[in-house]
This record gives sequence, C-alpha cells and structure tokens, in this order.
Amino acid sequence: MIALASDHAGFAYKEKAKELLTSLKIPFKDFGTQSTEASDYPDYAHAAAVSISQGECDRGIFICGTGVGMSIVANKHKGVRAAAVESVLATEFARRHNNANVLCLGERLLKWEMAQKIITTFLDTGFEGGRHERRVNKIHSLTSC
Repeated sequence: MIALASDHAGFAYKEKAKELLTSLKIPFKDFGTQSTEASDYPDYAHAAAVSISQGECDRGIFICGTGVGMSIVANKHKGVRAAAVESVLATEFARRHNNANVLCLGERLLKWEMAQKIITTFLDTGFEGGRHERRVNKIHSLTSC
C-alpha cells in the first residue's frame, strides 16, 4: 500500500498520482490534504510517515512545493527513508542504493510528465542490497545522534 500525502502546493500532483496508481492497480491511502487551500505540510507528512513506520503502508509518495519540507518531516520517523528527487536517475539510485521508501516531489519544480516518470521509476526499481545493505542498516541503528 502506498501512502500519499501533500500540502496545498502538491495537491494537483497528488490527485494525478492517485489516478496513476489506480490505473496501475496499486492500492494507496490518501493522508491529505484535500484541497488547494493553504495547509501545513508537516500535518500530512507526519501522518503518512507514521503509517509507513508502523507497517500499515509499504512506501509513500509525498508532494509539496519543492519536496524538501516533506522529506525533512518524513525522515524524522524510524524506518522511513525519504528522498527528495528531481530526476529519474536520482530516483533509481535512491531506490537501488538507499532503499528509499518515500518519494518526495516538488510540484513547483517538475512538469507532470517528469513527475510521472519519477513515480513509475520509484515503483519499478528495487533495492540492490549487497554492500548497500550494511549502509542502510546504519541509518536507523542509532537511538540518538
């Protein structure tokens, strides 16, 4: 199950992502927002990230103006590895090498056609494991920094 979240600046692309996921027959849960009315991205990013951290959802697609705010919030949650990306190549590496389980996009930075390519790459690309496994395991191994 994919956790979807956006603020007002990412709402239009979140709605398009829902259409894309529906066409691919991939289940999702929409954590909001539900309009373009001004809203606070942490409210939606926290709720969606908790669903991933607790195992309700496997991965997430979070969208705001730049993707940065959503990624900062998401990465506060244990087990969440969020990557704010703007290219297909960065998405591939985020999945293959970092096992990113949350994709963060900026609606103000990307045309929908590119965002769609990034989303499908995120969904289709697996984690390589191997030498990367050790590194990814270190991400959540510390109780405090």
